[in-house]
Amino acid sequence: MKKLLILFAAIVFLGKHSLSAQDKKKDAPAITFEKETMDLGKIEKGQVAKCQFKFKNNGTTPLTLVNVRPSCGCTTPSFSKEPVMPGKFGFIEAAYNSSNASIGSITKSITVTTNIPDQSFVIFIKGEVVNPSPVRLNPE
Repeated sequence: MKKLLILFAAIVFLGKHSLSAQDKKKDAPAITFEKETMDLGKIEKGQVAKCQFKFKNNGTTPLTLVNVRPSCGCTTPSFSKEPVMPGKFGFIEAAYNSSNASIGSITKSITVTTNIPDQSFVIFIKGEVVNPSPVRLNPE
């Protein structure tokens, strides 16, 4: 009987704890990116290519971007500084500088940290760095 009572108490405690965690998740921001990977296409070596990631706060409280960190110094991000209200959109813009890049395909990541506890997100840019087109002069 004592074992049944302990088992019952454990089930009630875990059930209450589980419901409490679900209530906290309902009362939180949530982020959804329209696209998690952007293809920059062909980029001539020496050029800067830009793209914009659009995201929505699907949660019930404001979403704040705490940190947006690129995987290398060739990518410079800018992003929404103000909290994004529930149901509204924000952005992260990435500028990729191909000046020091090798010719060939590239894939760069950007790690996004928000006010969503214990969670970060990774978005990607990809493309192909190509030799610049030769300059053609008019033979006049």
